[in-house]
Amino acid sequence: MSRNLENLLQQQKKASVLPFDPDAEPSVVFDFTENNPDLKNIDPADTEGFTRYVFGVLAQAGSRIGLGGYRENRTIYRHSALFSGGKVRSYHLGLDLWVEEDTPVLAPFEGEVHSFQDNRGQGDYGPTIILAHTLEGVRFYTLYGHLSRDSLKGLTTGVCFSAGDTIAEVGSSAVNGNWPPHLHFEVIKDLEGLSGDFPGVCAPEDAPRYLKNCLDPNLVLKLKTLGWTG
Repeated sequence: MSRNLENLLQQQKKASVLPFDPDAEPSVVFDFTENNPDLKNIDPADTEGFTRYVFGVLAQAGSRIGLGGYRENRTIYRHSALFSGGKVRSYHLGLDLWVEEDTPVLAPFEGEVHSFQDNRGQGDYGPTIILAHTLEGVRFYTLYGHLSRDSLKGLTTGVCFSAGDTIAEVGSSAVNGNWPPHLHFEVIKDLEGLSGDFPGVCAPEDAPRYLKNCLDPNLVLKLKTLGWTG
């Protein structure tokens, strides 16, 4: 790369992947590590119960969005064999935005559809879209997981979007891998040959390698709620 992607993203204006600004209204930052005592009474395998917890916390805070997860070593993946085969994967590489299903998802930058896929299975992404972007000659990718199935209808690779265009909608628990409705947003330097999918969770011992490739999504969103000070 001729330019450092982190620096390029820092220099961009604040972008959004939702039709509203989480900094402009109440929002909740969730903790899904072992430090959250609430999780002792929550079974993530109970999708309905987990959803009641997430949206109950939001309702109590008078908020329509929950945030968090990047670089978080989570306990909520233990319900799925997807994360426990071989190395146990628990280290989150993207940012989760917990919102109601059917919430529009926006392109933060001009880009084109690199690939898309319905990653079905307990704990997986469900419908997923990956966009390719170029900033000052530097190519990178953004991944959007847990979408609606309608988001993939009629989609083709190479389709171009402008910044702020609606590219998808957040999916329901029935299609998104059995999670409470939310968007998984990830910023990736190199897809390593993958298409329609990329790890959103890694084993803690592999985190140093993955974090070099999966950048902080808040470099794009620049949310003060998540500590942005630029």
